[in-house]
Amino acid sequence: MREGRKLQVKFLKLKEQLNNLGSAVVAYSGGVDSSLLTRVAFDCLGKNSVAVTAKSITYSPQELKEAKDFTKSIGIKHLVINTDEFKNHKFVNNQKDRCFYCKQELFSRLKNIAAGLGIKYILDGTNKDDVKDIRPGKKAAKQFNVISPLEDAGLGKKEIRALCQEFGINYQKPQGACLASRIPFGEKITRQNILKVRKAEELLRNYFDDNILFRARHHNSILRIEIGNKDWTKLKKSDINSLVSKLKKVGYKYITLDLEGYVPAGLRQIKQQIFRPKRRRKFA
Repeated sequence: MREGRKLQVKFLKLKEQLNNLGSAVVAYSGGVDSSLLTRVAFDCLGKNSVAVTAKSITYSPQELKEAKDFTKSIGIKHLVINTDEFKNHKFVNNQKDRCFYCKQELFSRLKNIAAGLGIKYILDGTNKDDVKDIRPGKKAAKQFNVISPLEDAGLGKKEIRALCQEFGINYQKPQGACLASRIPFGEKITRQNILKVRKAEELLRNYFDDNILFRARHHNSILRIEIGNKDWTKLKKSDINSLVSKLKKVGYKYITLDLEGYVPAGLRQIKQQIFRPKRRRKFA
């Protein structure tokens, strides 16, 4: 009961902030977090709110379809814009700050849209728990004065899913991330590799429930699948053989299963830094 009251206080804080803004453009990715934000923003601001979704090779077509369906169901104005991260060589080079350049491309476009509509504020779905991950995109948000109402209200992932359940939003939907996150840092991102990853995840989705979280990580000729053991073991041997055969046709020579399961790319980077062996001191 006490937890319920805390959640109610945070939700009221979220609504109060949105009402005070008067109007806003919402960066709507189609994920759970931005779905809740989009719904509440529309409830508070009505016609003075606009949801904008980026269409890019780095995002799944399924995500875009779901974003269109959701915005149509609640009635908010929805704009779909084309973004091209590949025109920025710093994004293509895929260093640890890759997400900064992706978000910079998005927020610069949203700023122009907001200005054209006479709207002052841009919102994104960053929440309180996101600070635990490495998110260079947060720097881009700060650069363009993007507001994160869910984070400001102190709402974490678990609370957001609880609110989504109350609103009838798919609260079990796995967290998403752009397909560029499937390419290891330091390896150049190419359109061909992104399309291979996209096809691999489309094939995986045919074998698993929509609410199961997995990632298809690209390592040149190797495809490393991150998924919980309890989910992978649901497949029969015949299903596994069929899936492996189809994934190899995508262009991968080896199909591997990561026994560690799903780990966000940013957190995996942190773990690698923590457990990296220290260099031995050299003595003359």
